Amino acid sequence: MSTDTTTTGAKAEPGTLKETERVQQGPGGPGRGPMGGGMIGQKADTFWPSLKRLLARLRPERAKTYAVLVLTVVSVVLTAVGPKILGRATDLIFAGLIGKDVLASGATQEQAIEALRAQGEDRQADMLASMDLTNGVDFSSVADVLMIVLAVYVAASLLAWLGGYLLNDVVQGTVLRMRSEVEDKVHRLPLGYFDKQPRGELLSRVTNDIDNVSQTLQQTLSQMLTSLLTVFAVLGMMFWISPLLALVALVSVPISMFVTGAVMKRSQGMFIQQWRRTGTLNAHIEETFSGHSIVKVFGRQGEAERVFAEQNDELYEASYGAQFVSGLIMPIMMFVGNLNYVIIAVLGGLRVASGTMSLGDVQAFIQYSRQFTQPLTQVASMLNLLQSGVASAERVFELLDAPEELEEERGQSAAIEDAHGEVRFEDVSFSYDPERPLISGLSLVAQPGSTVAIVGPTGAGKTTMVNLVMRFYDPQAGRILIDGVDIASIPRGVLRGRIGMVLQDTWLFAGTIRDNIAYGRPGATEEQILEAARATFVDRFVHSLPDGYETVIDEDGSNLSAGERQLVTIARAFLSDPALLILDEATSSVDTRTELLLQQAMAALRSDRTSFVIAHRLSTIRDADLILVMEDGSIVEQGSHEELLAEGGAYARLYRSQFESPAEEAEALTH
Repeated sequence: MSTDTTTTGAKAEPGTLKETERVQQGPGGPGRGPMGGGMIGQKADTFWPSLKRLLARLRPERAKTYAVLVLTVVSVVLTAVGPKILGRATDLIFAGLIGKDVLASGATQEQAIEALRAQGEDRQADMLASMDLTNGVDFSSVADVLMIVLAVYVAASLLAWLGGYLLNDVVQGTVLRMRSEVEDKVHRLPLGYFDKQPRGELLSRVTNDIDNVSQTLQQTLSQMLTSLLTVFAVLGMMFWISPLLALVALVSVPISMFVTGAVMKRSQGMFIQQWRRTGTLNAHIEETFSGHSIVKVFGRQGEAERVFAEQNDELYEASYGAQFVSGLIMPIMMFVGNLNYVIIAVLGGLRVASGTMSLGDVQAFIQYSRQFTQPLTQVASMLNLLQSGVASAERVFELLDAPEELEEERGQSAAIEDAHGEVRFEDVSFSYDPERPLISGLSLVAQPGSTVAIVGPTGAGKTTMVNLVMRFYDPQAGRILIDGVDIASIPRGVLRGRIGMVLQDTWLFAGTIRDNIAYGRPGATEEQILEAARATFVDRFVHSLPDGYETVIDEDGSNLSAGERQLVTIARAFLSDPALLILDEATSSVDTRTELLLQQAMAALRSDRTSFVIAHRLSTIRDADLILVMEDGSIVEQGSHEELLAEGGAYARLYRSQFESPAEEAEALTH
C-alpha cells in the first residue's frame, strides 16, 4: 500500500443558496437561522409561464379533459338559454293580465292600439303593439314553458355534475403523477442538494406546496372554466336580445380587467413570500422538535420561541398582506356589477315602455346581466387562489428542475461481478467550495481484505474520503477505482449495493426491529436475519423488550438507547454481506464491554473484505492493517499501530492524548 498526497485549506460549507433567495444567517451557518431556518423569496417569479407549465401537466389526461370541456360547454349553453325561455313565460303572464283589462270591453287589440294613438299615448300603443294579448293568462302555455325550463336546467345540472366528476379524476391523476415525479426526483438528487436545503423546507415543498397545487387545480379549473364559458354564452344571448344593452354591459369588462390586473400584480409577490415563509417556519419547527431534548438541555427554549415568534409573525404579515390585497378583487367587482345592474334595469324599463323590448326580454336580460357579472366576480376571486397555487407550483418546479446526479455510464458495470475489494485513489482532488480546497492529489491503494483505519482531527477530510468512495460526491480531479474499474463508470446503485456502511449517526425508520435489520438485504430469510442479530449482539437485548423482534421502533428510535440503535444498524450492514465495508465511528455510542464484543463481531464481518474504519477512539483500530493519519485533507502518516507509535509523530500525539496524559497534552497543544 502506498500514498502520495498534498493538500491545502480546510473543509468549507458545501454549496451556496439561490441568488433569488435571502439567506438567514445565524449560528446555524449559511442558509439556516439560529435554530434552523430557511429561505425567503425577495420577488415573485414569472406567473404565466408557471401557470402554462402547470396546465401542461394535464396533457396525459387530454381525453378526459376534452370530455370535461364538451360537457361544460353544453351545460353552460343550456343554462344560458334558460332565462330566455323563462322570459317567454313572463311575456305570456304579462300579456294575459294586460289583455284581460284591454279586451274586457270587447274591443280587439288593434282597436285598443288605435284608441291609444288617438289619445296621444303613442308609447303605450307601441308597448301593446309589441305584445300578443290574450283575454286572461294562458296557464297551459305557461306550464309548458316552465316544464321546458325545468328540463333544460335538470339536463344542465346533470352534465355539470358529470363534468365535475371527470375533472376530479383529471386533477387527482395529475397530482398523483406530480407526487411520483417529486419522489423520484428526490432519489436522483445529489447529496450536496440536501446539504444546502433545510429538511423542513424540503418537506414543505413536497407536502404543503403539492397539497396547495391540488386544491388550486380542483377549485379553479372547474369554476374558472364554467365562469369563462358562462361569460361568452351570456354575452351572446345579451347581444341576441339587445345589442345596445349588451354594449352597456360590456363597459364593466375593461374596468374589471384593470382592477384585477392591478391587484394581481401586487399580490403575486406576496403569495410567493407567503409560501417561502411557510417553508422557513416548517424548517424551524422540524429542527426544533427533532432536537427537542437538546433544546431543553441547553436551556434554549426562550431562543427557540423567539425565533418561532419572529418567523410566525413574518408568515402572518406575508399571509395577511397576500389575502387582504387579493381579497379586494371581489368587493370591487361586486360594486362594478351592481352599478351595471342598475343601469341596465333603468334602460330596460324605458325600452319596455317604448315597446322596443318585451318585459320577458328585459327580465331575461337582467338575469343575464347578473350572470355576466357574477362569473367575472368568480374569476376574480379564483385568481386569489390561483396565484397561491402557482406560487406553490413554482416551488415544486424549482425542486423538479434542481440539477441531478451525473448520468450513469453503464458500460463497465459487469466488470465488478467478482469483486475482491481493492480500492485505489489516483491523484484525487476534491473541495466543497472551489475557493477552499480540501483534498488535493490524494493517492493510495487498499489491498483486498485489508482493514484501513483513518484517523485525524475533526475536519481533516476523513468522512469526505468515504463520501467519494460511495459516490455521494464525485472528485473534481483524479479517479477512484474498485478492482481496477473507475467507479465513475459504475452505476451508483450497483456500486452502493456492494458497500456496507455504518455511520456514527444512526438512522432507523418506523417499523419493527426485524424490518430495520432486513432493510440491509431485501428478501433475506428469517434465519439470516436472526444470524445477523446474534453476530452483532442485537439478540442479547431484544429479548428484554416486550415484543422482541416485533418491537416497533418509532420515527427517531427514541424507545431504544443510542447503543441499541447502533447495534441494529451494524446488524443491517452485517446482513447485507458487502464486498467493501465502511465504518464511520460505528462503536462510538456503545459501552466499553459492548464495544469489545462488537470488535470481535466486526473482525468476523471484515474478514475477506476490504474495510475502511474512521475512528477517534484509537483503541478500536489497533489491529488495522494500515492506519492513515489525515490533517487538512493530506495523509501525513501511514503504517501500523506499532510503527506509528515508534515514529512519535501525529499519531503518537493523538494516542498519548487519549491514553497517557490528556490534560498535559492539551496544555502542550495550547502552547
